Amino acid sequence: MNLQQRINAFVKLGDFIRQFSNDTIEKQDTVELNDVFFDGFKHQLKLAEEHNGWFTPENIRFALKGWSESLTSEKLNTWLKPYKLESNSQKQVAIIMAGNIPLVGFHDFITVLITGHKVLVKQSSNDKHLLPYLAKYLEFVEPGFKGLITFTEDKVENFDAVIATGSNNTARYFEYYFKNKPSIIRNNRNSVAVLTGKETDDELSNLSEDIFRYYGLGCRNVSKLFIPKGYDFDAFFNAMYNWHPIIEKAKYANNYDYNKAVYLMSEFDMLENGFLMIKEDQSYASPIATVFYEYYDSIEQLREKLVADEKQIQCVVAKGFSKNEIAFGATQKPELWDYADSVDSVEFLLSI
Repeated sequence: MNLQQRINAFVKLGDFIRQFSNDTIEKQDTVELNDVFFDGFKHQLKLAEEHNGWFTPENIRFALKGWSESLTSEKLNTWLKPYKLESNSQKQVAIIMAGNIPLVGFHDFITVLITGHKVLVKQSSNDKHLLPYLAKYLEFVEPGFKGLITFTEDKVENFDAVIATGSNNTARYFEYYFKNKPSIIRNNRNSVAVLTGKETDDELSNLSEDIFRYYGLGCRNVSKLFIPKGYDFDAFFNAMYNWHPIIEKAKYANNYDYNKAVYLMSEFDMLENGFLMIKEDQSYASPIATVFYEYYDSIEQLREKLVADEKQIQCVVAKGFSKNEIAFGATQKPELWDYADSVDSVEFLLSI
């Protein structure tokens, strides 16, 4: 396959995914191989939901919508234009995936194949139903991919490079285990929002999406607020209210109740509104149903702090704070060229 054939195949995959990305699933006659794959993927969506209580239909659809919007000819060509992709030799690249949100390892999967390599995938047990089926569709719509995609539940072996994602503890294990291989090792990161008190109602409402989407389980979810002294939380809580139905989800409610009990028994000061707690804390990683906050004295000092702590931070949500900031409401809508941990995985794969 040449690059254009690979791009065309992923565009067709995007067309297939698009059918499942809205509130109502609609079969489109123009999508290739629909008679073979459409009903089967509906079944995989059901299995994914039943297997993992965090994978609600709403969150799965949101993930699929994001990928359907990314897998277009225009966006794929924009992403790949800066690179020279036709001359690299084919290698076997292992991907060890997380499972915190639906299809969280999909970008690595696409990147390995689009750069012309073979992929060996070890999935998380929490997210194992969607990607193998989409990979099978890819093989049928472009037979050149057959033999290039392997899934394993065993120890990963016989590979030339690896991209591995895990917790801080597993990342240390990965670094030791893969020390003799070219690698990208990712660990825990969290996202923060910088507030000034001058945010509009719409901006704060958009921030609620950054906080609650995927129940806050993603590294791109905002788990920490930086606020000026004297900040009034009334507008913030008002803007969060549109997410109040989230407390009706049992897994979220159980976490809310547990963490609230811990805070109360420990006599921690916190504010809450019945489905979200906010607590002053210097940590970046907050529990489910909780957002930490920290006061800052000056914007310049805060910039210096976030630069010093950049290895703990995935996204900075702000307006007029830094050149790499992300707009309110946009953390869970990354483009293909928005690389995790700011590590260019295409450059890495072209260098092996």
